[in-house]
Amino acid sequence: MERRVCSEMEHLNRSRRWFEDLESFSRRVLTTVLFTDVVDSTGRLLELGDRTWTELLRSHHTRFRERLGRFGGREVDAAGDGFLAAFDVPTYAVAFACSFHDEVIELGLEVRTGVHTGECELEDGRLRGVAVHVGARLASIARPGEVLVSATVRDVVAGGDLRFADRGLHELRGVPGQRRLFAALWNGTEAFVPERRGRSRAAVGVSHRRQPKRRMDTADVG
Repeated sequence: MERRVCSEMEHLNRSRRWFEDLESFSRRVLTTVLFTDVVDSTGRLLELGDRTWTELLRSHHTRFRERLGRFGGREVDAAGDGFLAAFDVPTYAVAFACSFHDEVIELGLEVRTGVHTGECELEDGRLRGVAVHVGARLASIARPGEVLVSATVRDVVAGGDLRFADRGLHELRGVPGQRRLFAALWNGTEAFVPERRGRSRAAVGVSHRRQPKRRMDTADVG
């Protein structure tokens, strides 16, 4: 009898540990992260002056947010002149990036964009983890006006209408090893605008409240 009770208690403890592990896994989400950064923002600020630059940046932010929802994306964070957004569908993330590049050209601006797909930790409405770090690094090394994506993104969207140019192997600061990167090639990306089908799962729990400005590639990366 005593042995049976001990066996049942051991089984109960194993089950409890299993559920605790499952709960920790439930905080992980598979998503596509997109980072943008305005090219030479400091130089443009000095050229235009505080007031004109502030108005231009406001137009940039407005156009980003208006277009983002059409492509099924959700704003995760904004800091200075850059954004972090999340998408369920990698194709929509790349198509949005290409479309937004055309949009900001009308404002006389250029942006660098990085797109990566991977698992992230979702905690307190924030996306954190290696995937976020990689996305930020891609944006930091992209050429002006370039949408730079990881091999993961290129592989996931294979079979669709998106096309890419091989940019070779690169080392990303703080990320071990080399990664093959690709630049998106686009024409007529409006064809990719998806139908809106409710809230994006990638951003469930992501807060839309205004947050203090900070460096997105370090503040929320685990």
